Amino acid sequence: MENPILALIPSGYKGPTSTDPQVYSVLPNDGSGDFTFDRANGLATRFNKEELIEEVANDTPRLDYTNSSCPSLLLESESTNLQVYSQEFDNSAWLKIQSTITANNTTSPSGEFNADKLQRTATNSSFVLDSISKASVAKTYTTSIFVRQGKGNFLAIRAQGQYPSRVDLRFNFSTKQITQFLAVSNFTALSSSVKEFKNGWFRISMTYTTDAYTQVSNYFSTRSSDGNVDSSDINIEANCFLWGCQVEENSFETSYIPTTVTQTRFTDICKEGGNATLFDITEGSFFVDVLPFNRGLVSTISLSNNSTIERILIQFQSNGTKVRLFSSGGVSNYQTITFNQRNKILVTFKLNDYKLYINGAFIVRDISAFVPTGLDRVNFSNSTANSDFFQGEVHDTRVYDKVLTEAEAIKLTT
Repeated sequence: MENPILALIPSGYKGPTSTDPQVYSVLPNDGSGDFTFDRANGLATRFNKEELIEEVANDTPRLDYTNSSCPSLLLESESTNLQVYSQEFDNSAWLKIQSTITANNTTSPSGEFNADKLQRTATNSSFVLDSISKASVAKTYTTSIFVRQGKGNFLAIRAQGQYPSRVDLRFNFSTKQITQFLAVSNFTALSSSVKEFKNGWFRISMTYTTDAYTQVSNYFSTRSSDGNVDSSDINIEANCFLWGCQVEENSFETSYIPTTVTQTRFTDICKEGGNATLFDITEGSFFVDVLPFNRGLVSTISLSNNSTIERILIQFQSNGTKVRLFSSGGVSNYQTITFNQRNKILVTFKLNDYKLYINGAFIVRDISAFVPTGLDRVNFSNSTANSDFFQGEVHDTRVYDKVLTEAEAIKLTT
């Protein structure tokens, strides 16, 4: 198989000290294929090569090593952590009920000695909590926290509005599973997840819809038995370790945003890879190897001339089940894929012959379409880079100036 004319396999970048931060392409290596990058006015985090969470500065692309020895380019939409003092549970913002917090008691997922120990001091209700204010309408939030087992076998989490409306979640450290996730009264339990990291750390997440009360309180309780935050537990020696609490007005969990006050991480924008000379083609192949997040929003990867007239789009739909191949040349086709996992997608195109391949299989052909002209850029967004910003992990993106054979296409997408 011949080399592509553009290849982005995330490996390097020019950082925020530059007035023009960039994500480097592998091919070409003269800079003509490099992408511009923007994430203004807000820090963000990534997992580095050592599988530790680290902060990166404004306008720094995130080459993320989550569960991999090879990085992906992490692109996310804007989100705000509404939880203040997100890793300082000893702060007075956190109310301690029949429990104590020992600050900086063990090594956290960041590799620093800054995770806190939560210790029970009574057999009945024992927890640490804080509240966020909200409008007097129902809202959807996601609460997440990093936890590590101490002497307790369980962690209980609660998000509560006007009593008794709430959701309760319980996590079993031994089985690494959530044993209960349910709603009471005017709350709705939507989804929950467990992610395991190195050194015994887990990130527990729950998404829920609230009542119309003007605040939500988040409770965390260490337990030796499978009970709620306010139920009795005979073992007052139970403890666990906490770090990195996040409360987002989202129906999904995003990468950790550290806070002392509420903090926003802005949208990652990666665009304008390539130029008109590079893409002076009348046929070709457009390939992406990506993990699209299921965020309930449309997100797109485009090959275009910065207009809505001449473009080829690989578009991930808001329903979280469909990818759409669209070309202003006259192609529009929807296919089912699995979001939140890697998908390898390829479209080959020439006059009156478009073919779509997904994950090692030929999917569909269109024999009545023309090729957009004047193509000059790849955007991880819509064709004009002003909306539908791609949300997910980018592992590989390529453009060829030839139509790959079916054998080549199947090999590349497998």
